[in-house]
Amino acid sequence: MSRYDWRVVEAPPPYGVAIAATPAIRRVVANNPGPMTGNGTNTWIVDHAGGCAVIDPGVADEGHLDAVVHALNGRALTHILLTHTHHDHLDGAAPLSHRTGAPIHAWHRSAEPTFTPDIGLHDLDMVAGLQILHTPGHAADHICLETADGIILTGDHVMGWSTTLIPPAPHGSVQMFLDSMERLLQRRPRLLLSAHGPVIEQPESCMRGLLGHRLSRHESIAALLLTQPRTTDQIVDAAYHHLRPGLRRAALLNLRAHLEKLRDDGRAIQVGDSWALS
Repeated sequence: MSRYDWRVVEAPPPYGVAIAATPAIRRVVANNPGPMTGNGTNTWIVDHAGGCAVIDPGVADEGHLDAVVHALNGRALTHILLTHTHHDHLDGAAPLSHRTGAPIHAWHRSAEPTFTPDIGLHDLDMVAGLQILHTPGHAADHICLETADGIILTGDHVMGWSTTLIPPAPHGSVQMFLDSMERLLQRRPRLLLSAHGPVIEQPESCMRGLLGHRLSRHESIAALLLTQPRTTDQIVDAAYHHLRPGLRRAALLNLRAHLEKLRDDGRAIQVGDSWALS
């Protein structure tokens, strides 16, 4: 177990209301709570010299988009940015763009076949005063966005209320997730603003705790293969206790990503439908 306390929780926030994180950054929480989204998707509004940027418009819900537009406080919406193209972040982007005329910015290689950004982003680009950091792991097209004063908007890469889902290749990668987390740690942010959950005011403790939790999970999966080969269903039953309803599919995806890392590291092999230590 990690010695770092990484969990940061909050009571369900109000929907349709702008909640300030700093004088220049606020969020509107989408009304899409669930086991994978927590209290809902945070749509972040960031003021800059030319207007506002909106990060992760969230769901295509008219009430939510009305609240986002209201939270602009009369300033022009100049940029719509996506941390990645999962639908709880993406679906509100086109409707918001149609309303405001603001272009949609996202990683230049979209992981969603039906979506192409208006403007493709690359690592270390500067957009609306935000620096783009490519952070694959949870998704191949995942980015974080860093302000000039040391705040990082982390999308789903770092969340205080839960660990993030890491799917198997080509969509995700445990090793890429670990590398991306180390990259964020090296930047020594003063605040983290995630796409789900509250402001993370102790960034290093949270990130190191999440790293420790992930590595502990990885080794526990390897330990289950010590005695005999096991199928993925058998490993999930042994490794993930007290799974909440609706999370088994996510646990299987996480497991497959961990098994791929064990395979790539030369520690495990797949034999038919089962996995064993090599």
